[in-house]
Amino acid sequence: MRGKAQALPATVHIGKDGITQTIIDEIVKQLKKTKLVKIRLLPALEKDRKEAGWELAKATSSVLVEVRGRTVVLAIE
Repeated sequence: MRGKAQALPATVHIGKDGITQTIIDEIVKQLKKTKLVKIRLLPALEKDRKEAGWELAKATSSVLVEVRGRTVVLAIE
């Protein structure tokens, strides 16, 4: 999964508005389509990166593949 994720561009960007229902809905939609989503956490996001990754995984019923820098990768099984 990590190898596949490296080649993917980040398709969701989360900034100062944080994790909203709209963001969650978009991630779920993309997960259903591609099974793997790369998310970029912009510096304006005030939440801890790992905490944000776990929150996104829980909210989207997905698996947290990795948090590297300001990038989160989620997948569904």
